Amino acid sequence: MSPKQRGLLSASRALLPYNSYVAHIHDPVSHTLSAKTLGRYLTLSPDIDEPAPLLVGFHGYGENADHHLEHLRKIPGVERWHLASVQALHRFYERRSGKVVGSWMTSQDRHQAIQDNLAYVHEIVTNLRASTHPDTPLVYAGFSQGVAMAYRAALGSGHPCAGLLILAGDIPPELQDEPVTHFPPVLLGYGRNDPWYTTNKQEADLRFLRSQEIAFETIVFDGAHQWHDSFYKAAGRFLERIRQP
Repeated sequence: MSPKQRGLLSASRALLPYNSYVAHIHDPVSHTLSAKTLGRYLTLSPDIDEPAPLLVGFHGYGENADHHLEHLRKIPGVERWHLASVQALHRFYERRSGKVVGSWMTSQDRHQAIQDNLAYVHEIVTNLRASTHPDTPLVYAGFSQGVAMAYRAALGSGHPCAGLLILAGDIPPELQDEPVTHFPPVLLGYGRNDPWYTTNKQEADLRFLRSQEIAFETIVFDGAHQWHDSFYKAAGRFLERIRQP
């Protein structure tokens, strides 16, 4: 092809729509693979010598296990429990403070992330049960994004669960098809002015719990998306009933 012909071809391409001469470029193909990663959780032993129950908690989006453990320790009577606060696998830096925080999942590869998280929790609780009394009650706690993890752990991590402490988060939709017998008693707490766990979400969860006759109680406080003294006190009473049925 002569220089003049190449020039005419380039000029003609410039007049064509972009897609007409890049259509041959293929879309990228997405691949997934299994890769090991390190998880992290914090534990705190009880102040009693007798066999103690186990409370395992999951933090909210942009928080970490250290922060969540601080809240669990504020529950009255919790010094009689083995505590474990689990760090989300997906870590990042909090923009303002620079602290390492985490997220439980995103919408990308969501189903696989759920399975990965359940396997992660199963291994943690299995390790905890190896060093604690295996026949004592197990309770899961969750705040905000960690609520979904608490529900999923209770129904899908392979360890019998005696109760759920739920604060400011909704029931994952896929669990609403689970047999009612799999649901443990639930303490559901939320603030009247919560911008994330909205009134619509609250009412939807309450309708589901009532319709399935799942044992639950609610604690509603004047506040937003937060831990609250009213919830700490209610959680303490809830845990004591499980510890000494």
